[in-house]
Amino acid sequence: MPETISAAQARRIALAAQGFTRRRPSAAITSRHVHRAMEKLGVLQIDSVNVFARSHYLPLFSRLGSYDPALLDRVFMSRTTHYVEYLAHEATFMPVEDWALWRFRMDDFRQRWAAPDSWASQNTRTLAWVQDELRARGPLRPAQLRADAPRERGSWWDWDEVKLALEHLWRTGDVAISGRRGFERVYALEEQVIPAEVRDREVPRTEAIRELVRRAARSHGVATALDIADYYRIRDRAAVQQSIDELVDHGELHPVQVRGWERGGRPVATWMHRDAVLPRRVDAAAILSPFDPVVWFRERALRAFDLDYRIEIYVPADKRQYGYYSLPVLVGDRIVARVDLKAERVSSTLQVQSAWWEPLARAEDAESIAQELVRAASWQGLETISVSGWGDAANAVAGALHVAHGGVRRHVHERE
Repeated sequence: MPETISAAQARRIALAAQGFTRRRPSAAITSRHVHRAMEKLGVLQIDSVNVFARSHYLPLFSRLGSYDPALLDRVFMSRTTHYVEYLAHEATFMPVEDWALWRFRMDDFRQRWAAPDSWASQNTRTLAWVQDELRARGPLRPAQLRADAPRERGSWWDWDEVKLALEHLWRTGDVAISGRRGFERVYALEEQVIPAEVRDREVPRTEAIRELVRRAARSHGVATALDIADYYRIRDRAAVQQSIDELVDHGELHPVQVRGWERGGRPVATWMHRDAVLPRRVDAAAILSPFDPVVWFRERALRAFDLDYRIEIYVPADKRQYGYYSLPVLVGDRIVARVDLKAERVSSTLQVQSAWWEPLARAEDAESIAQELVRAASWQGLETISVSGWGDAANAVAGALHVAHGGVRRHVHERE
């Protein structure tokens, strides 16, 4: 009979697996702290939306506290980094030594585009020219390729097709990302970025999927098969289940039941990693990215945290329920609110454009939310905080900000 745990215990296990039971460093945050956080995360999803801060800067802030964003740039985006970009969830930073684990996904892209009517098959000259340029000139930004592309009649050298070629070659592993200039990718041939010992490593598909399932289960702590599959976006559900069964046989996973984790009135099959820890309590408070592994799989966020979450960037303004880019707020082992933040640089203001309670909230959570907002404003170098009147948590958050301590001036106003 599987062990039974409560939903609150499952949340604490999951948060411990994600590093939220570690105290934030009291000294200056260094690359060592970043590497330790990445051991828990496994991957760091990249996103270009920059309303408050780009999404990939937030998971480290959530776990480590205020750090210099230039540190992330140095650790992840330089040519000498320990990390490289690939589709290990969506576009993510991942350890460069994991490159060989993703050959199966690269091969899948290559096979998908092998059909005669595919874009890749019909644009072999573009693909070959891009590779020749990278081979001859080394890592290049797309703008450099665009500037030097031959000018021929017709659409062959249309810029969109050169960009598509780079993206195709990246997905198949022929090209890797050598770093970024600002937010612009620098592309290079695989051999110009990935060490030979990593490139030459052969990892069979079944072995690669089993290793990724193992890592996903460890990063989740406790998870369903769908949770595990989503962590690295493995669509072969049969292979995921086979890997789970093998890991159970080897004692790395064991089945559990979580009270309240149900589908159709029946418990959802769930497993716990053997390294999972059940802390007595979680004392963390953090503003989360929409693409933090704690919440990036919306079905898990609803099941584990009662968070019915949707990003409303593409929803017309008059139809938004919570705001353009609302961020979940964690207090203890509960997600208690969501806040729509905007960094207004001209006025040096962190704008809390809306604030909403979640079902697991308690009245005293407003103070923790206010403290995290003060910390967030300070991290972004913003001097004031403004709170609009939109949202059922707005008044409580505004009131708590009046008494919150922090390194910013607190200015609260109501939006009409």
